[in-house]
Amino acid sequence: MPLLKNGKPHTDEFTDLSATATPDMLTTTAGPVLVSLQQWQDHRAELLARGTELCLVLRSDEKPAAVSDDLEHFAMIALDFPSFRDGRAYSSARILRQRYGFAGELRAVGDVLLEQLHFMHRVGFNSFALASDNAVAEWETAANDISVWYQPTGDGRRTAIQQRHAAG
Repeated sequence: MPLLKNGKPHTDEFTDLSATATPDMLTTTAGPVLVSLQQWQDHRAELLARGTELCLVLRSDEKPAAVSDDLEHFAMIALDFPSFRDGRAYSSARILRQRYGFAGELRAVGDVLLEQLHFMHRVGFNSFALASDNAVAEWETAANDISVWYQPTGDGRRTAIQQRHAAG
């Protein structure tokens, strides 16, 4: 599955242990790992003792508040879109960025579609696991699709009303 980070192809350095790992795999797998919330809660001390980068996967029914005190331990948080119709990860991304100040990588995983990339980026996602063979072209299409924004978000872009007032 192609991975884009900041609009460019990226090689995923994380080993995904979130769905199939046994407890001993959490400590013996070399390099950065991706773990589930349950694994983090059950094996926090062992995972921290690894001394490697950690990534957390939050399912759409898991709240960012569950890890708000632990965010400094994660290089990346992957938020799952189980269906393109399930938008709870948008809220989680915005909460992580704006309420909790998470500055690491936010990755959209699951049912990630071209039509949603722009909106995902607006709420704080900076990497995307796409089920597309033409991920870079899809990113460029999404990035150039909309040039005026009506709602403010944490990405710093001025809204239409702010632009209008600045113009005089």
